[in-house]
Amino acid sequence: MRSWSKDESMDIVQHPVKNFGSKEMYFKSKLGDNIISKHILKSNMLITKRDSFYRNSVSKHDAIFLNSVSKHDSIFRNPALLHKLQVKTSNGVPPELKIFKEENDLDMNQVIANGHTRFTMPQLKVTPGLGENGVPVILHSDEQLLADKLFNDAAFNVYLSDRISPNRSVPDPRNPKCQYKNYDHDLPTASVIIIFTNEIWSALLRTIHSVVNRTPSHLLHEIILVDDFSDKDELKFHLKKYIDENFKPNLIKLIRFHERGGLIRARLAGARLATGDVLVFLDSHCEANIQWAEPLLQRIKEKRDAVVCPIIDVIDDKTFEYYATNLEYFQIGGFTWNGHFTWIEISEEEERRRKSEIGPTRTPTMAGGLFAIERKYFWEIGSYDEGMEIWGGENLEMSFRIWMCGGVLEIIPCSHVGHVFRSFHPYKFPGNKDTHGINTVRTVEVWMDDFKKYFYYQRPDLKNIDYGDITERMELKKQLKCKSFEWYLKNIYHEKFMFDKGVIAYGTVRNPLTHLCLDTLNRDEDKSEPIGYFHCKPQSDIVINQLLSYTEKRELRIEENCAEVNEDFDMESENSVIMSKCSDGENQKWTHKMGGEIIHDKSGMCLDASKKKAGDDAVVRKCYGGHLQVWWFENYVHPVIEVKHQK
Repeated sequence: MRSWSKDESMDIVQHPVKNFGSKEMYFKSKLGDNIISKHILKSNMLITKRDSFYRNSVSKHDAIFLNSVSKHDSIFRNPALLHKLQVKTSNGVPPELKIFKEENDLDMNQVIANGHTRFTMPQLKVTPGLGENGVPVILHSDEQLLADKLFNDAAFNVYLSDRISPNRSVPDPRNPKCQYKNYDHDLPTASVIIIFTNEIWSALLRTIHSVVNRTPSHLLHEIILVDDFSDKDELKFHLKKYIDENFKPNLIKLIRFHERGGLIRARLAGARLATGDVLVFLDSHCEANIQWAEPLLQRIKEKRDAVVCPIIDVIDDKTFEYYATNLEYFQIGGFTWNGHFTWIEISEEEERRRKSEIGPTRTPTMAGGLFAIERKYFWEIGSYDEGMEIWGGENLEMSFRIWMCGGVLEIIPCSHVGHVFRSFHPYKFPGNKDTHGINTVRTVEVWMDDFKKYFYYQRPDLKNIDYGDITERMELKKQLKCKSFEWYLKNIYHEKFMFDKGVIAYGTVRNPLTHLCLDTLNRDEDKSEPIGYFHCKPQSDIVINQLLSYTEKRELRIEENCAEVNEDFDMESENSVIMSKCSDGENQKWTHKMGGEIIHDKSGMCLDASKKKAGDDAVVRKCYGGHLQVWWFENYVHPVIEVKHQK
């Protein structure tokens, strides 16, 4: 990857092209084919061939088909150098995409697959009224069997999605105060970018229709669909026709990749094509809600360097219920030291700062699937790290960069978008790479400074992984005069927990008689699950499942989760120890001294290992002073401290 040099320029050469309009031009660059291949400029759109099956006649109203940027073709973006280019594009960004023209048209009527033409438009099996206003749909048993068979195709209920209208109504989940807010008429315009790979037809259409139906037409500049190498017939052969028949000309543009590019490159391709004032990124299984766009655009008009997110409402993956139960409560974004996004509570400090419960709310990180950013600022702040592959880690990288390099990251409470949250990825990653892990290492190495040790404590398997060249990202960090990660933790995420800070002890928690240690047993950290026992790790190893802290607040803690006992505990029996989100509540207080019992304050019972084996749930029982209730932490920061149990 390289940046544009001072003396490099581009020539424009016009050529006649078969099957294309006379206004098209090829760009040929003096930089050589390894930097820019062929570029085609058309008055309103560009067309490419994705594979040998796709053919369509070309007219002046055809959708745009671009190709992806391969990692060998990508060019480091430095907006300060754009003025040195003699060729200007409509979005102020130098063109970098390979474009392929069609040499011959194919008679689509002759293409037959499985006894029918691939070019018959798929018909939705909509049941009138089903799922309207976001109400849940419970299928009959025979229908549920069909739904279960299709579930793995998308990690949500495809059978039901196909029967819910693409124009269905949704409940209004906003804080009632939002209904009285007024927005400027002359807001910046939006280019909505939606990327997908093998998305379910009905879910994608519902996403598109919801955006068109609930965005004022004078604000919706365009919708850009980026097809990341889908191989489903309906997406390959019918999507453009559906767009042409159902939406006004030139509103929706389509980009197709000829190979899998991944989320980052797909979004960059859409952003390069966009000409609206603001880029709005959405996932392809969303439903935009009432007046969703205006609050985002208003905030960006007021503060150009604000990167803003809607509240993301849950659409149930099985019943397609649109949850809108708590109109005033929402969470903001955090992260775990193993490199994952997580939801956290709004701090008391932030509640005081924002003044109004519907005011812009600062968030340390964003989920990354749904956000808006001023288009030129997107490039100025460094867009995406093009060294990242396919998916994962890009949301934390952008979050850190926005805050550390002078921007602001906020959730706008009056903007809501529903999202189908899936429990697994229904598609495979090329080469079966741990792209999330590799991408996160790039993030850690560029942005976390000395605090990266906390990441490698959690992910020692990634210490020696090849994460590529980060020279350009380090140079960007220098050019933007970005602050340190220590500044970020002190000023933006000061409540972020570190396992060896503000603690009395940390490390493995061992019972010396059984040689069992407390262990998460790989259970879901986002749910309230019992902690258990497992064989203690060797002293030389780091096993994150066994890394606990005993804090100065007297919590038994792992990241954002703290140990507690069910409120309806039984003093005459054993009671499971549950890891739940830390709440600073009395049920999460424990008393411990070095080499002694670990006592649950509220129940007065002790952590107990009697009759337990590896894999069993951890329990508390009535204290009796035996060896099976003795526990040692691996490290004591304040070994002389004894916190007395409060009766």
